Amino acid sequence: MGQNYEKYSDEELFQLLNLEDNEAERAFTEIYNRYAPYIYAYCRRFLGNKEGAEDIFQETFINFHQSVSKLKEMTNVKGYILSIARNLCHNFLRNQKFSLTYDDYSSVIDEDRSVNDELLDLIKRGIELMPEDLRELFILREYDGLSYTEIAQISDSNINTVKVKLYRAKQKLRKILEPYIQDLSNYE
Repeated sequence: MGQNYEKYSDEELFQLLNLEDNEAERAFTEIYNRYAPYIYAYCRRFLGNKEGAEDIFQETFINFHQSVSKLKEMTNVKGYILSIARNLCHNFLRNQKFSLTYDDYSSVIDEDRSVNDELLDLIKRGIELMPEDLRELFILREYDGLSYTEIAQISDSNINTVKVKLYRAKQKLRKILEPYIQDLSNYE
């Protein structure tokens, strides 16, 4: 009863999830504590929408919990949970059917912000303007620090496709930021 679940590996915790007692509940709580901040941050960055991210975040862990009984073993719990979140984010965006333009975002930038805050906001908005597939890979690489191999596994792509798409994502972000950067260089 007084076991320290923090010492268990993800695989060991996953095995405990199939038990019918308090150990399963404690194992789930430990997995949740390990990955909740990471999964929420992923959903928030991917969707750019706090309310949607909260809903998808909760649904991710519900789906994970429900899928445990269908799986015998798990070698990458973090990757599996992230895959669930990824699929739910894609479905959410597909159901939103709402598009944004660069002009929509440029009109909301507050003139009184500091240059750094404005640049960070513009980067965030630039990421939101990327096509969904490029945005996802960019977030996984630049924010979550995943390797090309990990991204390829999660996105069910080959590593060369991931590299090309990441290059395109960076080019797209540069293009979005270029007018702002040029404007800054005029003041130096």
